[in-house]
Amino acid sequence: MSEIIIINKKIKNFNKIINVSGDKSLSIRWVLLASLANGVSKSRNLLMSGDVLAAITAIKKLGIKVIFEKNVCKIYGGGIAGYKYKRNLTINAKNSGTLGRLILGLLINTTYPIKLIGDKSLSKRDFNRVADPLSKFGTKFKLTNNRNLPLKIYGSPKLKPIKYNESRGSAQCKSSIIFAGMRTDGTTYIKAKKSRNHTELLCKHLKLPIKVKEKKKYDLIEIKKTNKIIPLNYNIPSDLSSSSFFIVLTALAKNSKLVIRNVNINPSRTGVINILKRMGVKIILKNKKNYKGEKNADIFVRSSKILKSINCPTKFNSSAIDEFLLIFIVAAKAKGISYFKNLEELNQKESPRLDWGAKILNLLGVKNIVTKNSIKIYGNPDLNISHKITIKNYFKDHRVFMTSIIAALSFGGEWKIHNKDSINTSFPKFMNIINELQK
Repeated sequence: MSEIIIINKKIKNFNKIINVSGDKSLSIRWVLLASLANGVSKSRNLLMSGDVLAAITAIKKLGIKVIFEKNVCKIYGGGIAGYKYKRNLTINAKNSGTLGRLILGLLINTTYPIKLIGDKSLSKRDFNRVADPLSKFGTKFKLTNNRNLPLKIYGSPKLKPIKYNESRGSAQCKSSIIFAGMRTDGTTYIKAKKSRNHTELLCKHLKLPIKVKEKKKYDLIEIKKTNKIIPLNYNIPSDLSSSSFFIVLTALAKNSKLVIRNVNINPSRTGVINILKRMGVKIILKNKKNYKGEKNADIFVRSSKILKSINCPTKFNSSAIDEFLLIFIVAAKAKGISYFKNLEELNQKESPRLDWGAKILNLLGVKNIVTKNSIKIYGNPDLNISHKITIKNYFKDHRVFMTSIIAALSFGGEWKIHNKDSINTSFPKFMNIINELQK
């Protein structure tokens, strides 16, 4: 099967109802917490992507039994101290920064050194941002170039709690420290810049010894040693990041409507909705409900005839960090100049996404000015292209691939987009839904 997608015409108008795959962040966290539970946890709509399967492989290497029955995943948790540490163990996080960073927090008391590896993209990312605070618990690390994978973690039987200031707005770093605190006598204190709070909500739902005080710009978190975790049966809601591709496609298409069912709308994730609504995208959230501490809703979207530029408030950066490539192509069609700043974290993702955002805009013929942490986009409401565009050599970043598909279907031209298999990381069914919308 070809790994190149060819698109040479815009999408026609559509009026559809779709279901998007399970939330990736919740799927990985469920796998890790279920592995520590006392008993069997069951999940439906677990995202069956490369990142989540890597998490399942990792816990199986640590002695945890996992069974799939039809559309249900069962994890037979071994308890908080149930991991079986073997000599010469290697865990492969593949492309998943979430798995790679979070699991280190659960391995800080490993009996034997454990090697953590990843794919080419993950191996370029900064792991010292978790190794440094985790080492303060008493664990030791040996990183490649003092920063990268492969790394080795040397656990300690004598862990001590820490005080940690998470200033980047990284949910991965924060969650890793929370997991480490669960294994440590005493109380670990975290002052964390606002970021995704799935870990905290799951811990609170499971009645683990965690306290969270929410301030305007940061959270104060206390986590004590956890002795027992009850099994967690979980119907994973749809992923908002994955849904965002279809929200933007609908907004940029002509005379189209879309409903996306049962999507997780955790406020720490809805920056993309807030930004797009300010730009004139017609989005309505209906059938809101709370489920195990998380907020879910159906998302209704309609085509937007007029899109407005935005001077994007930085308060939305963390809650929209995975969707900025999509937001940039909406800005390309907006009337006026859009400005986004303090986005240096974008270049710490699977690929340097801020740079790739500028590259895609250049290929579209949209003027932009990019710095190491900002981008200014000169929108063109009449944007319509007819030239040839090739997308390749982007570290197989799944979001670059999917954003390119949305741009091709929205703006026209002749596109040749390489590395279709990149979507297996987060959203294997992406092209299936694209094809459904085109029927």
